Amino acid sequence: MSRALMIQGTGSNVGKSMLVAGLCRAARRRGVSVAPFKPQNMSNNAAVTANGGEIGRAQALQALACGLPLHTDMNPVLLKPETDVGAQVIVQGQRLTTAKARDYFRLKPQLMGAVLESFARLKQAHDLVIVEGAGSPAEVNLRKNDIANMGFARAADVPVILTGDIDRGGVIAQIVGTQAVIDAEDAALVAGFLINKFRGDPSLFDDGYAMIEARTGWRGYGVAPWFPEAWKLPAEDALDVAAPSRSQGLHIVCLCLSRMANFDDLDPLAQEPGVRLTMLRAGQPIPGDADLVILPGTKSTRGDLAFLRAQGWDVDLLAHVRRGGHVLGICGGYQMLGHTVSDPDGIEGVPGSDAGLGLLDIDTVMTPAKRLTNVAATHCASGQAFRGYEIHIGKSDGPDRARPFACAEGLPEGAISSCRKVQGSYLHGMFADDAFRAAWLSEFGATSCTSYDATVEATLDKLADHLEAHLDVAGLLAAAR
Repeated sequence: MSRALMIQGTGSNVGKSMLVAGLCRAARRRGVSVAPFKPQNMSNNAAVTANGGEIGRAQALQALACGLPLHTDMNPVLLKPETDVGAQVIVQGQRLTTAKARDYFRLKPQLMGAVLESFARLKQAHDLVIVEGAGSPAEVNLRKNDIANMGFARAADVPVILTGDIDRGGVIAQIVGTQAVIDAEDAALVAGFLINKFRGDPSLFDDGYAMIEARTGWRGYGVAPWFPEAWKLPAEDALDVAAPSRSQGLHIVCLCLSRMANFDDLDPLAQEPGVRLTMLRAGQPIPGDADLVILPGTKSTRGDLAFLRAQGWDVDLLAHVRRGGHVLGICGGYQMLGHTVSDPDGIEGVPGSDAGLGLLDIDTVMTPAKRLTNVAATHCASGQAFRGYEIHIGKSDGPDRARPFACAEGLPEGAISSCRKVQGSYLHGMFADDAFRAAWLSEFGATSCTSYDATVEATLDKLADHLEAHLDVAGLLAAAR
C-alpha cells in the first residue's frame, strides 16, 4: 500500500526543498519507488515537464533525486508572482488565471480538488510520496481553505514532520510556538520534528533539543548540520545559496531583476573554475571589468525594464557595449534588448508599450498563448547541438532575427546584433548542456572542465549521505503512512 510523509517548516527557507530531495534520494537508494509532491508552490523559477506543463524548480530537482521524468502532478498549483500583489495561477501545469492575493484566497477552495487528484495519481503510481509544505503552518491567519500545509495534510491524512531552521535563531520558539498556535487536530498530525542548518558542534544543542521534546511531546528525528555543497544544486531560492567567490576568470555579470525567473540558468556557469560569476543586486553599478552581462528571464518584462532603468543599468549597459563588452539576453531579458515591448491586451499588467534598450533591432509583442516546450537546438556560431526549453509569452521579430542565435526544430531562434556583441535567445537551460557550454565559453577564450549533470547527481548522493549520517532517516521513512 502506498504511503506518504509531509515535510513542513516553521517558516520559509528553512530547507524543506533540500530535505525532501535528500530523503527522496535516500528512499530511492533503498529500492523504494518514491515521488515528490508540493500541493502549492510560489516561484518564478519553473521547469517544463514531459507532459507539456510547468512545475516549480524544486520539484524538478526532487524528481531528479527520485530518478523520475518531470510531471505536472508533482506540483499541481504553481503561483508565479507578476507584481507585488498579483500572481499567475498555474493549475496542473497550465495557466488558469492571474489573481491578486485576496482573489486567490477565494479561489483556493476550487483548487483542492486538483491538488488531491494529482496526489492520488502519484500515490497510485509509487510506493512512497514525500510532500513538501509551503511557508509555515503557524500562519494560522491563512489556515482557512489552506491547500499548502495542514489543510492538505488533514484532507489527505498525511503525517507531518516539522522542520526548524536553527541558523536564523530562535528554533526552540519556532517549534514550540508552532504547536502553541495551531489547533489540536492539526497538531495531532505532527509525527515529530527535526532541526536543520546547524553550524558547529551539534552536541551544544542537546539541552535545547530535549527541551523541545519535553515541551511538545513530539519525537525528534535529529539535527542536520549545514550542508556546504548546497550551492551545487539548482534551487528556487538560489540567491540565498552563495557559490564560492573568485577573483580571476571570465567575468560574467547577471543583473538580478525584481521578477527574475529561471535564474538557475546560471548555475552551471557558477561551477566553472574559469568563470567569475557576479549576481548584481539592486543599487550596484555594472562593473567596468565585466566581459559579459546577462539579462535573465523575468516574469514581468515591462516591469523589470523600469526596474533596470531605476538602477541606472541601462546607462551602464550602453557604456559596456561601447567598451566592446558582450551582452546576452535570455527570454524576458532578450525581449528587453529590442526597441519596444508591447502588451496591448494587458497580459502582464496595464496595457501599453514601453521602449526597450535598443541594443537589438527587434520588437516584441506579448501574446496570450504561453509557449511551454523542451527544445533540441543547434548553436549557429559553433554548430554545437544542445537541449533547452522555452517557457514564455510574447513573440519577437525584426532585422536582427536574420542572424539567429540558434536553429531550433528547424527554425531560426533568437537574434544577434550586427556588431555581434549583443545576443538574445528564448532558450532556457542551455548551459546545463556540457558540450554547448564548453563551445560557448571557448568563444570568450575560457575553457570548461566540469560535467554539470554528474555534479548534480553526485551532490544529491552526498546530500542523502549527509542526512543519513545526522538524521534518523529510517525512522522518518517509517513514519509515512
